[in-house]
Amino acid sequence: MEYILEARGITKTFPGVKALKGVDFKLKKGEIHALIGENGAGKSTLMKIILGSYMPTAGTMYFMGERYAPSSPGDALKKGISMIHQEISLVPTVSVSENIWIGRERQFGNRIFINRKKQEEATKTILNQVGLDISPGTEVDALSVAQMQLVEIARAISYNSDVIIMDEPTSALTNAEIEKLYRVMGELASQGTSIIFISHKLEEILHICDSVTVLRDGEFVIGLDTNKTSKEELIRYMVGRELKNVYPKESVQIGKPAFEVENLSKKGVFNNISFTVNEGEILGFAGLMGAGRTEIMRALFGVDGKDGGRIKLFGEEIKINNTNDAVHNKMSLVTEDRLRFGAIHELSVKFNSSIAYLGKITKAGFVNKKRETADVTDMVHKMAVKMSSLDDEMGQLSGGNQQKVIVAKWLLTEPEVLILDEPTRGIDVGAKAEIYKLVGQLARQGKAIIFVSSELPELMGVADRILVIKDGEITAEYQRSDFDQERIMMSAFGA
Repeated sequence: MEYILEARGITKTFPGVKALKGVDFKLKKGEIHALIGENGAGKSTLMKIILGSYMPTAGTMYFMGERYAPSSPGDALKKGISMIHQEISLVPTVSVSENIWIGRERQFGNRIFINRKKQEEATKTILNQVGLDISPGTEVDALSVAQMQLVEIARAISYNSDVIIMDEPTSALTNAEIEKLYRVMGELASQGTSIIFISHKLEEILHICDSVTVLRDGEFVIGLDTNKTSKEELIRYMVGRELKNVYPKESVQIGKPAFEVENLSKKGVFNNISFTVNEGEILGFAGLMGAGRTEIMRALFGVDGKDGGRIKLFGEEIKINNTNDAVHNKMSLVTEDRLRFGAIHELSVKFNSSIAYLGKITKAGFVNKKRETADVTDMVHKMAVKMSSLDDEMGQLSGGNQQKVIVAKWLLTEPEVLILDEPTRGIDVGAKAEIYKLVGQLARQGKAIIFVSSELPELMGVADRILVIKDGEITAEYQRSDFDQERIMMSAFGA
């Protein structure tokens, strides 16, 4: 048996959209195989068919040499295929241990009695495997996004599956956590487990994967051994063209101070945060995961409380006690966690786009529906969102297109201050380039932009200035002329 999993001529048609057009996919036993393509290329659709979430319109699949047609994700799990989803799918109000073993509690007891001690010991073993040092009894809601991602990975591994699908598993992890995951993947592959690895980080694909399949516009483009290709070649196959100048940094006249923060503090989280963002400036925030960057942004936007500090907009002090205050004061926040805080996946693209600015087009309690449709249509077209209509459910879109809708939502509010927290996490190189270009255009319009990112090349490509956060404090500042990846990383580590 040359291939453990094989898909032949897979086609999937939705109303008005042909998501997959006769796609072939082959996976060997013990192989780490990358699946790449721009957002909307069909990666998620193909994986949902392999998992049994969707039934293919045409085509056949084979698993371990036998015809394979799962009726549901549960059926796929029983047959030996599990998946780590990009968007966190844990139950937030129960413990880590309960999340990992949900539906399988009987292996630790019977219908009446569950040996919780035995269950927690098994949980500790699997958490140690992924390098996560937390108590099995910790509620998921208390975890960071990175910790939740590692719990997702631990849960998938716990099934002892023959095939594990990993969808952007490193997007929220620190470099140290990523290295641990690479080791786990290597160990699993050496034991015969096959891994389908979906990522937009082409460097890590070339580093960790044995082979790669490229999809474009729902079609199979090419299959390659990673040791016989390059990042540039993969980009060319993905986008169908040369993608030069990924960071199209424009020369923008920096204006007067627009947004000033003085001595912002929250006990035990961040302390004495002071900075200024000028008109037309893109201020980058660098730092390790857990350094406090996201917490600062959430406090600035009124999502979380703060103990002290002053905020000024164009020289006048403003009070931000909640998100309504922030929106009223021409601020916007594109959150790092689009699943929990960025969008309502069960509702339409139109609803998700217009929800933040409805107050502008509402009179006497009535929304101007005609204007809403026109404004949303114009904005999602500017953002190049791939969809069949404004009535599409948000959850039906690819991750990159969801992110574009979230950005569109805030642009409709016409903000003067735009906070972007990991705005390109989990989206492809083409969609990233579109967002960078848009950010540059907003800067040219005089907007004050805060750009938070864990990817230093990205920050160095788009920012005019970078502040480094460590342990909740600003430890360094770099002007664009002084950008140096090694020096910035040393500052992040406190060296």
